[in-house]
Amino acid sequence: MDKTLHPAAIQHLPAFVTAPGETDVLMVVTVFVLLASVIAFGVLFLTLHTLPERMAHKSHKLQFEIVAVLGLLALFTHMHIFWVAGLLLALIDFPDFGGWSGRIAGSLEKIADNSSRGSPPENADPAASHGPQDGVVSIKRADGGASRSDLTSAKAGG
Repeated sequence: MDKTLHPAAIQHLPAFVTAPGETDVLMVVTVFVLLASVIAFGVLFLTLHTLPERMAHKSHKLQFEIVAVLGLLALFTHMHIFWVAGLLLALIDFPDFGGWSGRIAGSLEKIADNSSRGSPPENADPAASHGPQDGVVSIKRADGGASRSDLTSAKAGG
């Protein structure tokens, strides 16, 4: 190839202009910068997009599945209201009604099982299991002691 310049070309060409047949270094660098930028933008977008789901997962929220579904809906439909709703659900703490209900149901099952067998509950006072005698009821206190109250005097107004 002829290394001479065309007569219409200027004498001092910029550094990014390459000779014919040589590798264009600026284009190769631009391709790598563009690929790295697209990948970095994708990672940033997906990290930001999964923010509500990660927040709900870290705090062990009950509504984690709902937040995850809202995030997927926002991703595939490009409707940002789903993402905002998922973020709000991830930030709100709902009370755990299921845990309370489960404990109540378990306690009721134990009571029903013990009463069907005819045995008193495990924490019951043996004297109180035979029923009130002479209008006196035994009440178990939280500190472990027992107090007695006379129902007949309470009914009489005293």
